[in-house]
Amino acid sequence: MWPSNGRSRFLPMNDDTSLLIGSKHQHPPHAVVIGAGPNGLSAAIVLAQAGWQVEIYEAQPTIGGASRTLPLTLPGFQHDFGSAIHALAAGSPFFSTLPLETYGLEWVHAPAPLAHPFDDGTAITLERNLDDAALMLEADGKRWRHLFGPFAEHWDQIARGVLGPLLRFPTHPFLMARFAAFSFMSAQFFAMRFLQTPRARALFAGIAAHSVLPLDAPLSASAGVLLGAAAHALGWPMPRGGAQTTVNALAGYFASLGGIVYTSSPITSLEGFSPHTVLVCDLSPRQLLEIARNRLEPKFQRELGRFRYGPGAFKVDYALSAPIPWKAADCARAGTVHLGGTLEEIAASESEVWQGKHPERPFVLLTQPTLFDPSRAPAGKHIAWAYCHVPNGSTFEMTERIEAQIERFAPGFRDCILARHVSSPALLQTMDANLVGGDINGGAISLRQVAFRPTSRLYTTPDPSLFLCSASTPPLGGVHGMCGYHAARTVLQKIRFRP
Repeated sequence: MWPSNGRSRFLPMNDDTSLLIGSKHQHPPHAVVIGAGPNGLSAAIVLAQAGWQVEIYEAQPTIGGASRTLPLTLPGFQHDFGSAIHALAAGSPFFSTLPLETYGLEWVHAPAPLAHPFDDGTAITLERNLDDAALMLEADGKRWRHLFGPFAEHWDQIARGVLGPLLRFPTHPFLMARFAAFSFMSAQFFAMRFLQTPRARALFAGIAAHSVLPLDAPLSASAGVLLGAAAHALGWPMPRGGAQTTVNALAGYFASLGGIVYTSSPITSLEGFSPHTVLVCDLSPRQLLEIARNRLEPKFQRELGRFRYGPGAFKVDYALSAPIPWKAADCARAGTVHLGGTLEEIAASESEVWQGKHPERPFVLLTQPTLFDPSRAPAGKHIAWAYCHVPNGSTFEMTERIEAQIERFAPGFRDCILARHVSSPALLQTMDANLVGGDINGGAISLRQVAFRPTSRLYTTPDPSLFLCSASTPPLGGVHGMCGYHAARTVLQKIRFRP
């Protein structure tokens, strides 16, 4: 479907076929996309749909970036290197326009998107159906429905408004104003202001902690509001067969448009490219500086150099002999399990990370895909995926602390382990250079780095043929392809072509 050629190099177009930006083209424009993650593939598809000639160059042997599925432990066990639960992919405004099911993508839904266990041996689950969720949340059920119901019912409008550049006029201003008012709060303020019970507050805190922000920081409620609404609108599904299925489907559709992907083909410099070739980079700002320094003005280089990265992730993949023995049976209904106890405990853990510390009791995010997709392990066996947040670039070994948190809610978990694969922040960056210091969000989340990401130019650079499309551009990380979509739309606005 796509070639693999470790020695392939880009050859600039001959003078008789080169294209002048802004001119009336006699030949289709030519674009090279650097990086075959979900955003690079999305940008390439948008350009190919517009009639462009597009090639993708990927440094790794396998496409996907942080959305790959790999045999990390034992034969027959297929683990997601990065993302596992694609909470935003199923409702992506761009993905939903593509025939990805034709190319093998099938969504698998657990009975409950999320479970959050407590020390008393019980758990609270986030149910996809709002009525069921209200019953589960008991005293907070009516409040939860009031908070999340409008966003879940109007998910399409919310997704189009949120999954794009912040500084633009929304198509549904009143709904978006309500969403923004909640999202810009701190998670602690949101939970204490709107939720009454400790269990509901802990549930929201775990969802909000996906922001990788201290829970008392502005904007930390954003992930809780967005992902909470997505759980009711879409569920939190996983691709059957693993995350690789999503990018394989994108690549298959891209190939049907005439596009080509070259794997094992790192681009270390942009000097060999014709100035008439449009370059769209699914790269972090740090990588862009490394390969494009001679094409960037010094002022813009300084702006990129000021871009800040957030905390990293420390991740462990497990091959298991049996399902995780949860004390709370409801945990076995959920694709994702949040391990952190109370709101106060989760908040303390995330705050310590931002202070450069390594929590004794880290907040752990865990997925258990084979309860719902048995194809990813040998018969009767299972996989699990767990990570916690650590300071950027940390070298501290967190495996014991992660496993202690799992054992806290699932005594006997260690007895089920057949093999483990540990991914430190450094290893994550080695396997995907966009994960700088283990940062899985493409850069720290702050008001400035949400509005101006990575600079006030967003997807563009001073070089009129050089663009960015990574998770370091709006609307932040996640498997939704919207960074690539908006970057490619920007290219089409800047460079006119009628096929």
